[in-house]
Amino acid sequence: MDHVIAARAQMGTSLAFHIVFAALGVGLPLLVLIAEGMWLRTGRRAYYDLARTWAKGMAILFAVGAVSGTILSFELGLLWPAFMSYAGSLIGLPFSLEGFAFFIEAIFIGMYLYGWDRLSPRMHFLAGWPVAISGAVSAGFVTTVNAWMNIPTGFTIVNGKITDVQPLHAMFGSAAGIEVLHTTIAAYVLTGFGAAAVCAFALLRGRGAERREQIVAGLRIAMTLAAVAIPLQMIVGDVIARFDAEHEPTKFAAEEALFRTQRGAPVTIGGIVGADGVRYGIEIPKALSFLKAFDVNAEVTGLDHVAKNDTPPVAATHLSFDAMVGSATLLMMAALWWLYVTLRGRALPRLLLVLIALTGPLATVALEAGWFVTEFGRQPWIARGLLRTTDAVTAAPGIEIQFYGFSVIYVVLAIMCWWLLRRVGTHAHGGERHTLQTRAAR
Repeated sequence: MDHVIAARAQMGTSLAFHIVFAALGVGLPLLVLIAEGMWLRTGRRAYYDLARTWAKGMAILFAVGAVSGTILSFELGLLWPAFMSYAGSLIGLPFSLEGFAFFIEAIFIGMYLYGWDRLSPRMHFLAGWPVAISGAVSAGFVTTVNAWMNIPTGFTIVNGKITDVQPLHAMFGSAAGIEVLHTTIAAYVLTGFGAAAVCAFALLRGRGAERREQIVAGLRIAMTLAAVAIPLQMIVGDVIARFDAEHEPTKFAAEEALFRTQRGAPVTIGGIVGADGVRYGIEIPKALSFLKAFDVNAEVTGLDHVAKNDTPPVAATHLSFDAMVGSATLLMMAALWWLYVTLRGRALPRLLLVLIALTGPLATVALEAGWFVTEFGRQPWIARGLLRTTDAVTAAPGIEIQFYGFSVIYVVLAIMCWWLLRRVGTHAHGGERHTLQTRAAR
């Protein structure tokens, strides 16, 4: 295996696993708090049991995410030493702040998990908020690093060396705000649809009749979060696409597989991407120009404006972009259907439950595909315009062995996480008999 490909494959595999754990780690604490808040408001046992069950899942995902994230931090130094040497002074601040946010999250998640019978209900509820907030903030700091890699700023180059470093300017560059918002909402989209999919699958199987009220409550809370998050994500996605068209035209052209700069540019869906065009794709005439500037005759920059050796992998970027948009569209349709049925006070039809059960995998596809677009669309640069990926990789031998070894570790982590989460779902609140009246009276 090529040295650079092996390093990229190892980093890509690590990120592909970690981003799912991290996204659920951001979103699940909010679901837990909503469920506990509903219990405090209504006193219904189903919400209490639901909060306890989801809290166990939150703990598992936090532990697995901490392990996978630690591996990634080592990989940055081991696989990309030239990048860390070149840009360490610029991206060190958000990584340091991410560490502080992580420590706050770890402290309060311990208080929350072990405080069910030691804190008053309201104090316990309040202890959960730092978990939800610090988790989102932590992910946001990491996302600012990726934003900097896409549009580097906050420095001056003198004789080929970075000088006049401005860490705050680097962290809050032009791409930071929109990328952080897009990534954070994506976490709530995945969590909402993922939790709803588990509940829908349980209802379809017809098992756990004694926990049906809890499952129905979980489905309602999760789908409410999803129904709020997915339209927001579609709006932010549209904004970020226009941002890419203006500030990252090469990435935007690769997303849309637009090889030639033109007015009245079409949107191309799917197809087989070749060296200089797309075959068998579905074209919507002038739609891309309209989406970019609300003008069907607006000019859209194509890949012909950039040298061949600076062109991203068009097929991977374009198909990932289509997978992201297509999955998000299906998720939007499922959310609208659920909202329509729910607002009319009707029982959920079986076909809708089947669709909701499929939204979990679809949301995962959308998340992963969106990350692929970001990473593929920046190539061949690790920091756009500053440092190429081929120049940043380590020269140390044995990268291929590391790739296979870490891949096995992540597969084992994923299997263990799935097994533990299944046990939590199967034995939810099994054997626990808490006197809720006593707790509520504290």
